[in-house]
Parts: sequence; structure tokens; C-alpha cells
Amino acid sequence: MLTCRQFLDELSDYLDEKTDPDLRSKLEQHISDCPNCWVICDTTKKTIRIYKGMDPYPIPADMHARLMTALEHKMAKKG
Repeated sequence: MLTCRQFLDELSDYLDEKTDPDLRSKLEQHISDCPNCWVICDTTKKTIRIYKGMDPYPIPADMHARLMTALEHKMAKKG
């Protein structure tokens, strides 16, 4: 039996259908037994479906510049 933590660790691969059949079966069993994980999975599926159906919306240039600066600072600290 999988724990909720194990389920969450595998959720992305599960939704991308990248899990092997045995693990997929265990994940689906967990979803059917655990209402909390079922809600997380269902909500995530719906969010992805909505996101994929949206047209791209460019962010304003000033926000893009601030984001890039913040990312550059973050990456510089990791290096």
C-alpha cells in the first residue's frame, strides 16, 4: 500500500502516463482508497486541462524584466 507522500511523489509521472503498469495500478488503487489524494489528482487534472486550453498571454515587459533579474540573482547564488 502506498502512502500519500509516495503518491504525491509519483503524481506528475502518473498524470503524464510515464509510470510502469504495476506502479500505475498501485497509484490508482491509492486514489480509490484515499479521498484526499483523489481530490488532489482530480483537481490537478482539471487545472492542466484548463491551462492547456488557454491562449498564451504575454506578461508586461517590466514584469518580464523583473522576473529575469530575480531568476539571474537566484541562479547566481546557487553557483
